[in-house]
Amino acid sequence: MFFQYGEKEITYLKQKDKCLAEVIDKIGKVEREVDGDLFSSVIHHIIGQQISTKAQATIWKRMKENLGVVNDDTILTAGIERLQTFGMTFKKAEYIMDFAVRVRSGGFDLQGIWEKTDNERLRSQNRK
Repeated sequence: MFFQYGEKEITYLKQKDKCLAEVIDKIGKVEREVDGDLFSSVIHHIIGQQISTKAQATIWKRMKENLGVVNDDTILTAGIERLQTFGMTFKKAEYIMDFAVRVRSGGFDLQGIWEKTDNERLRSQNRK
């Protein structure tokens, strides 16, 4: 699955930023693969924060090979220490566990998030 966008979005971005417009004209349309599973996508992005793409890919590969599927069940079963064995810091393992707990407890509604506007999503997360 790829991120979907069209001329409307391209035109908007080009109007907002002259430098970006030049890059868009030079590169053309970018096909960016997206993960349809919101939970694993959030985990993947937590892992990738402030590390190289290669390091992120290595940690993600270890995690997928070891856990099979990345969801709240497998994360909560694994625990922080096991998550760290994949190569991430204690803090990232802690953030991942916290997210899994929030999803499991209903504190973060994976299904309901799609029904909210961007502003509603931000407000609901800033209250936590």
